[in-house]
Amino acid sequence: SLLNLFVPDYINNRIKKHENTLKEKQRDRTNHVYYCNGNTGPIFLTYRSKMEIDDIIEDWICNNKPIYDFTSEDHVVHQVWIVDDERLIQKLVESFGELDSLYIADGHHRAAAAVEVAKRRRKEKGYFTGQEEFNYFLGVLFPHDQLNIMDYNRVVKDLNGHSIPQFIRKIEEKFIVEKVGTEPYYKPDRMHTFGMYLDSKWYRLIAREGSFDPNDTKGSLDASILQHNILEPILGIEDPRTDSRIDFVGGIRGLVELERRVKEGMAVAFALYPVNINDLMQIADEGKKMPPKSTWFEPKLRSGLFIHDLE
Repeated sequence: SLLNLFVPDYINNRIKKHENTLKEKQRDRTNHVYYCNGNTGPIFLTYRSKMEIDDIIEDWICNNKPIYDFTSEDHVVHQVWIVDDERLIQKLVESFGELDSLYIADGHHRAAAAVEVAKRRRKEKGYFTGQEEFNYFLGVLFPHDQLNIMDYNRVVKDLNGHSIPQFIRKIEEKFIVEKVGTEPYYKPDRMHTFGMYLDSKWYRLIAREGSFDPNDTKGSLDASILQHNILEPILGIEDPRTDSRIDFVGGIRGLVELERRVKEGMAVAFALYPVNINDLMQIADEGKKMPPKSTWFEPKLRSGLFIHDLE
């Protein structure tokens, strides 16, 4: 569902966030929106699925032709329908209005930029009613049970002065470490289990009991477990957002990409199990933020297909 979102809903936390933004990146996005005088790409949001919304949309799709139907260069199929039945539009407005919250899935910087531009325009205008177009920004909503969250993996440049045997011994304090037999790679199949590519070999790491608090939703995320038990204490990476020794690889690129990065000079790679969408929403509900680079959503939405003019 594509619609314009109300800036006060973001400010009042009805549109919830799970990720911190970087000042420089947010400033860049703000300038882009301000000088283009519009939102050129929708913010990707989700909501707890609601049957009446699903039924309306599915019925419309089945009985009407899309206005756009094409496959982009990255092989993603884009299909767009316009709901132009006033009765159904009113039902959708009422149904979405009954939702407690929306959750940003992807686009935290763009959303924060849209809000910053609205604040600037209000200040410049001096007087505003709240209904001006700059008080809204472009968003697309998907029900939570129709989203695909992929893994977001890590590669690190060095072992922080440790030899490979020393590094493995330190990991074994918090993880069960198993060599993976003849498999080409190890892709984690459940939470709290990791793949590690080191010295041309794949290992399975299983978080030991006591290495995390199972009652802490954020602390028991695999990205948190990895950060608190390996990246920071062993590899010396205190802030993964700013440390140049770590890089992140989206799951869409596959584990072959992790092997390639290590063979080309990185020291070790870690494969993570994807975050559960319910955990993401719970963390947002608690007012907490996910660890950096925790989620990779697919498919990526095409920018420029829809533009929201701020005038």
